[in-house]
Amino acid sequence: MTYCVVLVAFLLSCFSFTSTDAYDPFDPYGNITIKTDVLSSTPDGYVAAVTIYNFQQHRQIEAPGWNLGWTWSEKEVIWSMVGGETMVSEECFRFNSSNTPQSCTKHPRFVDLSPSAPQNQQIADCCKGGVLSAWGEDAANAVSSFQITVGAAGTTNRTVRMPKNYTFFAPGPGGYTCGPAKIVRQTKLITPDGRRLYHAMMTWNVTCMYSAFLGYKDSSGSIALAPAPDPATRSAPNLAPIAIVTGSLSPAPLHSSFSSCSPSFSLLSFFVVSVFLCSLQSVM
Repeated sequence: MTYCVVLVAFLLSCFSFTSTDAYDPFDPYGNITIKTDVLSSTPDGYVAAVTIYNFQQHRQIEAPGWNLGWTWSEKEVIWSMVGGETMVSEECFRFNSSNTPQSCTKHPRFVDLSPSAPQNQQIADCCKGGVLSAWGEDAANAVSSFQITVGAAGTTNRTVRMPKNYTFFAPGPGGYTCGPAKIVRQTKLITPDGRRLYHAMMTWNVTCMYSAFLGYKDSSGSIALAPAPDPATRSAPNLAPIAIVTGSLSPAPLHSSFSSCSPSFSLLSFFVVSVFLCSLQSVM
């Protein structure tokens, strides 16, 4: 019995995580990448395109879809949106009633529009009801975008402040942990007429990693973990997705904190079986 306790403790240490680390042993290089491109400046802020990439190989984002949030660095507001909408809208007391922003909340949350949204509210890769295919299965439908006009903000790449405390939610067990926003090389964009290339004023990325250990409480109050995928239908966990994406996006490498523990299907199966045998021995 002592041997089982030690064994389980060792295996749990290999799968441990902190609030800033998340890990999926079945898809160690998979992630949700959120890219923000500042497209142009306005008199009091900027226009930006926010694009969500589901770089996970087999995990789809099912209905009712993704839910993205962040915290503004200063007192930014949202004048308007295309391709998505905010879930929270607070009163904008510092603006007159004739010209009021769409949202003045410090902690905005965004959702995708449905496919039936009016054409004048749609942009490319939007309006899928928040549903995203897995990159390894259907890369063309693993992308979602919306455009946002930000006010009370910086107007140049020296004065624009990146949001912080990003959160990403999706239906189902498990959850995502998002890292900080990082400035990257500006994305190359193409004009609407398709005749000229130009660079975004500023681009930053946020990477969110999935972990089954970010579980949810079931009706009994116990922590439920995500069901293990069938190894027969999954690609090997040590294979990174192979893709070339315009700009500076790429699936995130395996976090260094997991270098000493290299989970595989056999190790995870051994972990589950070991816990099961220890439970039997404790009962007997």
